[in-house]
Amino acid sequence: MEYRNEDFLVDEPKGAATATIVLAHGAGAAMDSGFMNIIAAGLAANKMRVVRFEFPYMHARRTGGKRGAPDREPKLLEHWRAVVAALGGGAKLVLGGKSMGGRIASMVADEVGARGLVCFGYPFHPPGNTSRLRVKHLESIRTPALIVQGERDSFGKRDEVARYQLSRKIRFEWMPDGDHSLKPRASSGRTEAQNLAAAISAASDFITSLPR
Repeated sequence: MEYRNEDFLVDEPKGAATATIVLAHGAGAAMDSGFMNIIAAGLAANKMRVVRFEFPYMHARRTGGKRGAPDREPKLLEHWRAVVAALGGGAKLVLGGKSMGGRIASMVADEVGARGLVCFGYPFHPPGNTSRLRVKHLESIRTPALIVQGERDSFGKRDEVARYQLSRKIRFEWMPDGDHSLKPRASSGRTEAQNLAAAISAASDFITSLPR
């Protein structure tokens, strides 16, 4: 698979970029979903160059209108590798994404030598099935990583995640009362905008702290 410039959606900062972060979408929403647009715009406002792409099944939905299931894991991994190669290799790139996109990024980060990793809403397990964990590779990951997670995320709540034996390279930022998209309940006294702003700030600070 080869990627061309027109396959990417790029948010450029005003002035010189201090870093490039490549973001993949989640299983059910495209690269230009509301969540992805807000995160990309926020990171770009903090001097990050943000590059987004779509997996083949999502691109097919956009061009053909067919709502097919996500590609199988080997194909998702293959496309993440192709994107990194098209952008010049992992050494100068921070990889990341929303949910599934971030999970697949975490599976190639060490392999491609990524500068860092940022996951928004990591899917530690399917909702309601805490026995099907997706954490084995996170126990030994070497890439500096940040996971921004809602406290009540049905894919991995704060009290659940605290029990996992994860690499010390992983840092967490917990969004108060946030769900899988970091949205809190109205009764919490917290707003979605506040959580998204906090997520952008945490990700920006983390990326800025990475060694160049």
